[in-house]
Amino acid sequence: MDGGRWRRVASAAGRSITVWAVSTVTMLVLAGVLPDFRLQSDSGDSATRIAVTAAVGAGVFGLLSSLVWPLLVRALLLVPALVLGLLVFFLNGSLLLIALRLDPSGHGEAAPETAVVVAAVMSAVASATGAALAVRDDDAYRRRLYRLADRRRKRADGRPGPSTPAAVFLQLDGVGHDVLREAIGKGLMPTAARWLGGTRPTHRLHAWRTDWSSQTGASQLGILHGSNYDVPAFRWYEKDTQEVMVCNRPTSAAELQRRAVVHTGDGGLLTVDGASRGNLFSGGADELALVLSVAARRGRDNRSRAGYFAYFSDPANAVRTAMSFIAEVFREMGQSASARLKQRRPRVGRGGLYPFVRAFATVVERDVVVAAVIGDMLAGRNAVYADLVAYDEVAHHSGPRSRDAEKILERLDRSLALIEKVAEHAPRPYRIVVLSDHGQSPGETFLTRYGLSLGNLVRAGCGLPVPRKAQRTHSGAEARTAVRAALRRPVEEREEREERRRPTGRRSEPIVLASGNLGLVSFPDVPHRMSREEIDRRHPALLSTLANHPGVGFLLVRSEEHGGLVLGVHGAEVPVDRLDDEHPGPLADFGPGAADAVRRTHSFPHAADIMVNSWYDPAEGEVLAFEEQIGSHGGLGGAQGRPFLLSPMALSTPVGADTELVGAERVHDVLRRWLRECDGPQVPLPARPDERAA
Repeated sequence: MDGGRWRRVASAAGRSITVWAVSTVTMLVLAGVLPDFRLQSDSGDSATRIAVTAAVGAGVFGLLSSLVWPLLVRALLLVPALVLGLLVFFLNGSLLLIALRLDPSGHGEAAPETAVVVAAVMSAVASATGAALAVRDDDAYRRRLYRLADRRRKRADGRPGPSTPAAVFLQLDGVGHDVLREAIGKGLMPTAARWLGGTRPTHRLHAWRTDWSSQTGASQLGILHGSNYDVPAFRWYEKDTQEVMVCNRPTSAAELQRRAVVHTGDGGLLTVDGASRGNLFSGGADELALVLSVAARRGRDNRSRAGYFAYFSDPANAVRTAMSFIAEVFREMGQSASARLKQRRPRVGRGGLYPFVRAFATVVERDVVVAAVIGDMLAGRNAVYADLVAYDEVAHHSGPRSRDAEKILERLDRSLALIEKVAEHAPRPYRIVVLSDHGQSPGETFLTRYGLSLGNLVRAGCGLPVPRKAQRTHSGAEARTAVRAALRRPVEEREEREERRRPTGRRSEPIVLASGNLGLVSFPDVPHRMSREEIDRRHPALLSTLANHPGVGFLLVRSEEHGGLVLGVHGAEVPVDRLDDEHPGPLADFGPGAADAVRRTHSFPHAADIMVNSWYDPAEGEVLAFEEQIGSHGGLGGAQGRPFLLSPMALSTPVGADTELVGAERVHDVLRRWLRECDGPQVPLPARPDERAA
């Protein structure tokens, strides 16, 4: 064995001995602190005997954790994800009890509940010690990462993996372009600031404009699969199937992905050696974790759940995440109480299960997704797309520019710094692209301002009885359904099940659904999209009631005479074919591109009978959400339609200097071009003719 290999073996052995020694000391300390955990017999033992018992126990526990633990986690992959996270503690405690039983002295003893605590602390200390030693020995750390990558990525013929650059696309869900710039200016995101600042910036920042449906379902489907055609909102009713489609419902996400693949004839952005992490859709990737479109599968075919294995195979990860989870729950409770005591406005309810939903989004999902991305980079995968939903979830309930949301941006920046550090040790160069799928627009809810929901306003316009007690519409944030999927709970919301059970008689009631500040009204007993003339004959006061309400910006309906028709206040009626940026009609306050966005949605087969966009104040940037959200997105108006694209200088510019990047499908084209640049000559390539035309 050569000298270099001897040194590597000696270094690894030294680290293992140090970790074992630290674990032994930790066990001795815990035995002195915890009354139900002891390392000596009833008659007492010498200090040497107690130390030997601790050393043997720590060694056996470490050996069991290394050999048995990965097999246990692999066997439990069919268990719901959050249940697996809780089982980690009990399984870890069981391994410690076994280690004490195997100790030859036979003097080790612990109560089951104490064993859980001792095992958790020992795992955390051992993991932290091992990581610290590996990082300090930089050469050893680099060699370890390269060996890991080499083992996982060896070609069948023995050749190493590619040395050409690969791409990591990190989606900061809901972070608008202006919010990002403000966070950088305030010093909240030093990593992003360093990329953009200095004498030699490494990245450039572009804004892009979403479609009318400014929400994750439409944007991410377009980005990953190249088509978000016929996705009019976050949730909508389809008359041909009599189903309510919801973008973050696993069955709906799977169907939307199938339709996009059929529409484009292509599997998606990640079909070539790709990984999809924390997304609604797979993008055609083989490596999946926390992907909603496959979460409805049962059994071992659900590869999304297998993404937990890499994270929970180290019990210390579960310990750290659990502690952070609990801290986040109490942090949210404190922030919510503070908002109530200070009587902040606008404000929505943040009780019930919301603290746990927030903790899942900001801690559990973040930790698992970031760990999966790191594993993908060390494995040298060609393209990775990951969604971090933490900011979006908090901003919905606290506000897009609240202090609560700013704290989340600080943590997201630390995740960017970690991924950047890992890229230095990856087996191939990585281009790190950061982007968002939409922004968020602030404003109080429609219900808070006017005392009635959109559904009740529609009922009043139809001459139907309006309940005295207003019913609140639950938030449609992605994290809530991600929690349900992780627990294998049904993800259909109660009101959606009720909508689907309604009778389809001749005069059945309308179905009213909300997607942020976008509302959709459908009449389920009419098999086709109703025309303005048909609606007027059935409910003569409905359209005028909606169009003239101060909380409504405009309506889109189908007209037998004009095709698409936009209705506004004071009887304004403009065919969509006559709308443009110079003659916007009722869309004047909504800015450039609004007419094109509305015209495109009108062409969708599943556009609702009445599409309702809320009022928008261009001076304050505020909208009125039809859901329980004070930071919302889903329709037109303000920052929600202006996300960002932060890309390396090594890649070509997204669009020309005088061109605006419009629509998620165009973002897909840009990302595809960048992947071609990584595979081809390592210089920025010009756009192809079809991309320039698009």
